[in-house]
Amino acid sequence: MYNIDNEIFDIKKIRIRVLEKVKAITPFQDATMGPFPHYSISIITIEDADGNIGEAPIYNSYTNILETCLFPILFHSKGMPYQEFYPKLYWSIRNEGFKGAASALLGQIDMALYDLAARRKKVPLHQYIGALRSDVKMYGSGGGTNYSLKELETEAGLFIDAGVDCYKMKVGKDFGKKLNEDIERVKFVKNLLGPKIKLAVDANQIWSCAQVFTFIDAVGEENIHWLEEPIHSAAYDQIELLCGKTALTIAYGESERTSKIFRTLVNSGVKHLQPVPTQLGGIKEWLEIRDLCETEKLQFSSGGYSLYSTFLMTTANNNAMIEYLYAIMYGLERYFLVKPQWKNGRFFLPEIEGLPVRIDWEYCKKENKIIREQLWEQQDVPKYAPVVSM
Repeated sequence: MYNIDNEIFDIKKIRIRVLEKVKAITPFQDATMGPFPHYSISIITIEDADGNIGEAPIYNSYTNILETCLFPILFHSKGMPYQEFYPKLYWSIRNEGFKGAASALLGQIDMALYDLAARRKKVPLHQYIGALRSDVKMYGSGGGTNYSLKELETEAGLFIDAGVDCYKMKVGKDFGKKLNEDIERVKFVKNLLGPKIKLAVDANQIWSCAQVFTFIDAVGEENIHWLEEPIHSAAYDQIELLCGKTALTIAYGESERTSKIFRTLVNSGVKHLQPVPTQLGGIKEWLEIRDLCETEKLQFSSGGYSLYSTFLMTTANNNAMIEYLYAIMYGLERYFLVKPQWKNGRFFLPEIEGLPVRIDWEYCKKENKIIREQLWEQQDVPKYAPVVSM
């Protein structure tokens, strides 16, 4: 195991490339967003003075935060070990807030720097952070609220054939207005899965407590492995009320941008935590949540750009899971030269340096898949000047 705290980064170039949108396998909608007929990915590439690079997915719409807060520190902290360097990055976003896009951007840059550190040590990133295995359990995800019963059957069958033991579908159709239809769709899918495959459902925060209890009474607690974000993620009093009145496992965490919130979720009775690595303020924050789950004996999973996240989940217990939202994520794989392989309900990581995913930049250039590109060099970015809070 290596220690990034001792790493020193002399950053010379930063590049963000936005790739062309790809068509979703099935246009996808959930309770509160969509439909999503297409999906895209943007990549940040950070290069040091020796030509080593690190990459990670990144938001491409917040260059003001990058240029004002983060890039000045990235470019002008030469000779500073990461244990001193990262806190400067962290506190640079204070006035932008730790619960929004700025925190996610910080975590995305942090992932790219971890990738760079592992690549120049010539080791896979999961080994760099101390993983003892190179495979992770995955669960199938999809079941959009816009899917027909036939589309639900097709997607569930795909995951059954792939060997998963859990499938998650969406509920809360039409902004929570069609609860009876949600109930019938869940019963339909549960019947497809049979007794050996667990079913989880995700309401994307749309229901009230009363609607949740109506749903639970109709489908039965024993038929649902977990219920994800059934009510608003910021309504902690309501989350606590709900968790206190049902034995069903309640899951939260995808909407959070800082590890500091997760203890509050646990204290509210949440039994399944779901931090998204590319949405948090850094890898160490994700690891804090992993350890919290281990200590409290909670269910644990992660999603987002799931193939990227697999390296982290190799450090968790063997029952921890990566979400794979097939309808959206599968299309993006055309951009990957190397990626984890899906077999018998698990992802197996390639033994390559750094992250387990490589963008095929040669293909992207040849096929004109890079629709926008921006480059920053050290000499173009002024040194950090703290903004006084008023």
